[in-house]
Amino acid sequence: MSETLTHQDVQRLLADPSATTRAEMATKVAAQFGADQLSPSERALAEDIVRLMARDAAVRVRSALSESLKTYPAIPRDVALQLARDVEEVSLPFIELSSVLTDADLIELIKTGSEAKQSAVAKRPDVSEGVADALVDNGAETAVATLMANEAAKVTEAALTRVLNRFPKSDAVHAPLIERGSLPVTIAERLVTMVSEQLRERLVERHELPADVASDIVLQGREKATYELVGVATDAQLETLIEQLYRNGRLSPSLLLRSLCMGDVAFFEVALAQLARIPTPNARMLIHDAGKLGMKALFDRTGMPQSIYPAIKVALDVASETEFDGGEHDLERHRRKMLERILTQFEEMASDDLDYLLSKLTDLTTKV
Repeated sequence: MSETLTHQDVQRLLADPSATTRAEMATKVAAQFGADQLSPSERALAEDIVRLMARDAAVRVRSALSESLKTYPAIPRDVALQLARDVEEVSLPFIELSSVLTDADLIELIKTGSEAKQSAVAKRPDVSEGVADALVDNGAETAVATLMANEAAKVTEAALTRVLNRFPKSDAVHAPLIERGSLPVTIAERLVTMVSEQLRERLVERHELPADVASDIVLQGREKATYELVGVATDAQLETLIEQLYRNGRLSPSLLLRSLCMGDVAFFEVALAQLARIPTPNARMLIHDAGKLGMKALFDRTGMPQSIYPAIKVALDVASETEFDGGEHDLERHRRKMLERILTQFEEMASDDLDYLLSKLTDLTTKV
């Protein structure tokens, strides 16, 4: 069948004006928009015919027209809007691909259209930040899950945060989110505490978190896994991550002790500043105050239990006394020295903290 509308087609349409014939004619008329040789008068005539067919009583005709016009950028805007607002059988292919629809059009469809239309918008290859924001804030669960699966969609970190706020227990949303090419560390940290065991393991695998984070997540609990995420955070992300931990009540005393035991003084400094609600540079000066009064005053300001202060003090002393030698396994040797000092000086420690320290000491002993 020729794609060009001919005189014979017109005669056929007059003789057999059935929905089947009209659908075939709609496909042919739509194809005219891909032709460069149309004169202005011919194009105007084609547009008028398309407008009539877009209002055809038969869904089959409008569906054929939509399918044929979805990739053409030169169709009249009023026709594009009419097809996008039509029933789903007509509109979905058009919404998913048409470049005639603007961001404003798509946002209107998200706010007023069905769940299926929202999902069609989420599948588009050019989802902008504004459209993604509208989907995140107004879309149904399936539409947001579809957006998370669209790697080309421009979804900001703030939008991802709102996704987790709206759907904290949705595996349908979390699973494609985990599969995205890259995740901000703040989002990964929240996902650790929200997803199922199976999805946690996939999160570790997909985003190349440290090798031992999987066992920490599955066997030792969420707090241990949370600290391991710090290892993949950049300096710029560290303060944001720690602020998020604080805001969600997960910046615990034991987490700070773990950071010191792992030789991560930078995490400890930023975390203590957050708990004391003072700028990090100020906290850093007090922590390393030679007179030792600054650190105690800062610790008291955080409201952490006094029972943990001696262990933290020892860990800080070891950190200041020990320099990395640049040799093989120097970080492991530093951490082992830290853990040994704490374990020999403090016998009364919470059992879970003690178990954690012992397990880490065992790991380090087998590595060096």
